[in-house]
Amino acid sequence: MTAAETDLARPGQPSGAEILAHLKGQKDDFVAFLEELTRIESPSLDPVPQGRARGVIADRLRQGGFRTWALSGTSHGGNLYARPDDRPRGRPVQLLVGHYDTVWPVGTLRDMPFEVDGNVVRGPGVYDMKGGITQIVFALEALAHFGAAPQVTPVVFANSDEEIGSRESTHHISRLARKAARAFVLEPSLGRDGKLKTARKGVGRFTVKITGQAAHAGLDPDKGASAILELSHVVQSLFALNDAERGVTVNVGTIEGGLRPNVVAPESGCVADVRVRTHEDAERVTTAIHGLAPVVPGTSLAIEGGIGRPALEPTPRNRRLWREAQSLSAEIGLDLQEGLAGGGSDGNTTSLYTATLDGLGPVGDGAHAPHEFLYLDETLERTALLALLLLAPPLDDPEEAP
Repeated sequence: MTAAETDLARPGQPSGAEILAHLKGQKDDFVAFLEELTRIESPSLDPVPQGRARGVIADRLRQGGFRTWALSGTSHGGNLYARPDDRPRGRPVQLLVGHYDTVWPVGTLRDMPFEVDGNVVRGPGVYDMKGGITQIVFALEALAHFGAAPQVTPVVFANSDEEIGSRESTHHISRLARKAARAFVLEPSLGRDGKLKTARKGVGRFTVKITGQAAHAGLDPDKGASAILELSHVVQSLFALNDAERGVTVNVGTIEGGLRPNVVAPESGCVADVRVRTHEDAERVTTAIHGLAPVVPGTSLAIEGGIGRPALEPTPRNRRLWREAQSLSAEIGLDLQEGLAGGGSDGNTTSLYTATLDGLGPVGDGAHAPHEFLYLDETLERTALLALLLLAPPLDDPEEAP
């Protein structure tokens, strides 16, 4: 569909060019709000500053006509849910997902100050993902500016534990995604060319604990059963599950064990990180790991863990949403590309229940790295694309179509 055809299909609504021009006029306000959020350093396990960050976001959403709720957390600062005050009854909803926790401890601003250098904005969390939160706010405000009412009601969920696996917030995200017609995840885009993340690997963690039998290494070695020797077999078995062609990675990242050099080790263990592209591979690798059996006589294995975040796969409904984004991006002159991300996000969860598009957040680089930054103009373009996606009519679900 051409840009002109898109405008005709959305009568009475602003064009992509108009939305982008408006957002460019809001550039200073965009930067100011992002700076306010960034200066509230909000690491995942520090509830007090997280509460302040949530308050800033909630205040801005309320000014834009949203009603907000703070959802408590036990080990972190909780979550934020927002929906329009005048939400029409019976209308489908679309879910906007973001997080306001970061990997950076309080005090990082001393070494990574918030800075604007032409088109580059630097600071802890600007790219991952306080920039994405800022995009949500400004996309919604842009629609309000034009009096544009989406046919699919936007609701917002922002959590403060995404960087530690969304352990407490996942059940909220799952519940909302089940009811949503589609979900947009404002995680940063992929690479400096800004690819959308249309696929993500599933992520799992497995712990193997090995019990052996202690004995004197010099006097009675035959009476012992070395847990470390067994660990060496386990580690090799785990690494053997790697399959580059299928995109399966299994990495033993930590090991431990033993008492002292002259004692046959009575215990040992390791922790493995697992990444897979498909649910099928997740089941296969999980079965293989839990099926490991001891090789060294006298030792035993205790294996725990699984795939915590399932893969975000290119399902038919996800592909439909991707094609819609491609079509709409032409309105603002974007040549949108897509890619596979090795890490997980809350999009892995929403994709289980509804059409999901991830990586709509800032264009830049340096997530979790000292050079973290975003490109301002390109991020404003993504904000315009988000606004256009919010205005898109409900999409047919190809998985349910005859």
